[in-house]
Amino acid sequence: MACQRKSLIKDAIDAGKIVLGVCLGAQLIASVLGAKIRKNQYPAIGWFDVRLTDAASRSRVFSRPPERFTVFHWHGDTFDLPPGATWIAESDACRNQAFEYGDMGQVIGLQFHLDTTPESIRRLVEHCGDELVPGEYVRSERELLADHRERLADLCGCSEILLEGILDGYGV
Repeated sequence: MACQRKSLIKDAIDAGKIVLGVCLGAQLIASVLGAKIRKNQYPAIGWFDVRLTDAASRSRVFSRPPERFTVFHWHGDTFDLPPGATWIAESDACRNQAFEYGDMGQVIGLQFHLDTTPESIRRLVEHCGDELVPGEYVRSERELLADHRERLADLCGCSEILLEGILDGYGV
């Protein structure tokens, strides 16, 4: 199954399509582009900041959001930066949080989640709760399920900025 997904991703990249991968999707894209996927030093589960790199200011997409913003994370693995990719974002728990690839940066990998909703958090806790082991960057079930209206509203604003950047930047 993973080989079929990777083949589909490779075909889309080779065809010059806009490709956006989130979390596992970013890891699959990175792998297709020749990077290693590996255990991260720390699992990251919860709301944590990401910081944009200097290269983000030259990006069609990432020049728009603030230099630092809070997003939802649920991952224990990470990717190395693919050869030829531009490093876009980092966090304290995970160096490679975002990258762009391609002549126009049309391939984007995000280790963090812009797709978070209260329901998606609840389902992750329900189906992947065994991953909630004590750690510096792992929040408790209670913290994850707490009311995060303000964080979700901020995330929604950041998601809109990034999606507008994708749509505007690539003439979609």
